[in-house]
Amino acid sequence: MRTSGKLLASVFEMLDTQALAGLSTMQVNDLVERFITVDLAARPASKGQYGFKYVLNCSINHVVCHGVPDPDEIIRDGDIINLDITLEKHGFIADSSKTYLVGHVPPAARRLVRVTQEAMWQGIKQVRPGAHLGDIGFAIERHAKKNGYSVVREYCGHGIGREMHEDPQVLHYGRPGAGLKLREGMVFTIEPMLNQGTRMVSTEPDGWTVVTRDRKLSAQFEHTVAVTRDGVEVLTLRGDGT
Repeated sequence: MRTSGKLLASVFEMLDTQALAGLSTMQVNDLVERFITVDLAARPASKGQYGFKYVLNCSINHVVCHGVPDPDEIIRDGDIINLDITLEKHGFIADSSKTYLVGHVPPAARRLVRVTQEAMWQGIKQVRPGAHLGDIGFAIERHAKKNGYSVVREYCGHGIGREMHEDPQVLHYGRPGAGLKLREGMVFTIEPMLNQGTRMVSTEPDGWTVVTRDRKLSAQFEHTVAVTRDGVEVLTLRGDGT
């Protein structure tokens, strides 16, 4: 899992060097596919999963998650875009996502992205043996609400390892001390989605793309984490500490 996580982190480090404005989401998909398969000699785990044809989800502005790459969808200056990528190496899968600020992003959108990343880290800080899943969700939702945002409830983090989605489900809301007790060796994702407006979402006719019902902005960050003897290890941590 450490190997897969480190390789996946390098995919985002590569993307950090790219000028996304003007690219189509399909061009980003193809760039990531080449990097994973050729440069890293790994497998993009999302491709073919549940019939999905691509290596990543690309969710722009009011798209909450599961955005589908499209050669006609152009990333523009001022957009926020979440790129959600999975990678498998030697039979083990890592999963991570990051919301990118493209060019001159308005302050309100920048704030949403910053608070969403902070909320993820608030959840990660709760991870240690003896803690509960409810501690993670409570910390995330508390930070979101304190800053005036809502937390999407229809989608959650998940156990991960030899399969993309394993038990347990990791909700991004909850009560302290509730839910499964964590123990050393567990590996799962924490991936909150925060909305500017209501938490309500709907799915577009393509069957994949999830959007905010009020068409206000949404942002997401995700890491794969492991419960260690002393606390938590972020397996998909990037070199800049994010």
